[in-house]
Amino acid sequence: MGDYRKYFDPRTLARLAAARLRSRRAVEGHMAGMHRSPLRGLSVEFAEHREYSPGDDLRYVDWKVFGRSDKFYLKQYEEETNLVCYLAVDTSASMGYRGPAAAMSKLEYAQRAAANLAYLVTRQQDSVALATFDAEVRQFVRPGRGAEHWRHVVESFDVSGEDRPTSIGPVLHQLAERFIDRGLVILISDLFDDVPKLVAGLKHLRHRRHDVIVLQVLDAAEIEFPFRRTTMFESVETDDEVLAHPIALRKAYLAEFGRFLDAVRRGCRELSIDHFVLRTDEPLADALSRFLAAREARSA
Repeated sequence: MGDYRKYFDPRTLARLAAARLRSRRAVEGHMAGMHRSPLRGLSVEFAEHREYSPGDDLRYVDWKVFGRSDKFYLKQYEEETNLVCYLAVDTSASMGYRGPAAAMSKLEYAQRAAANLAYLVTRQQDSVALATFDAEVRQFVRPGRGAEHWRHVVESFDVSGEDRPTSIGPVLHQLAERFIDRGLVILISDLFDDVPKLVAGLKHLRHRRHDVIVLQVLDAAEIEFPFRRTTMFESVETDDEVLAHPIALRKAYLAEFGRFLDAVRRGCRELSIDHFVLRTDEPLADALSRFLAAREARSA
């Protein structure tokens, strides 16, 4: 494992000191990090089992299930609302792009955003999990709490590659089956894939009753297409190359890119999913503060 400290900036954490990350679902429960319940006493309405995660209270282990399966499962009740935040981070080849005005690649920006959001969740005494993916899931860290778990989550970025193509839609179907506990799913990606398949994957997550946020990480050059000189444009996920004069292409490119963004926004809106664009030329502290403020306002 590498040095987790390179993935977060104390200035960003300082900006987020008073921030909270909440799910829109009901927040009544016994212990739910920042989501404490006004209810008192034990619930008598059993809801479901969930798999044990390090740090969970052993008093709620269902020993009968353990005797049958040799696996630890906890009884979960209707009033229990510990937030489980699943971070799904795209590490495919397109995320490695860094435009001429950017201080870091989209992947580096996404990793730092995920690291700071994970810190925010663990500071709330809630659980955080991580999945990194390209055309398939590459790393999966189960939900857990505490500083040591946070470091484990962040250090997992060091073994994530960025040289493979992406296939977001099918991966989201896989993750919908792996994210067992209902919670908050934050997808961090440039979303450069087939939009109908992407939306179908997001729909599967919503069907599993997850609250979903999409953070679309984009480079300024992808949004504005500032190129002026004749340029060889190379695909980062295929071997395709095109030599072109960008001024002649700019209008058509911006129109097509605008249609792509509109389709993503429309798909998210129809599924009641919050969608935010994070530009890599914007300081991360500003971007996350803006996102969290907008999220809080929409959840009010």
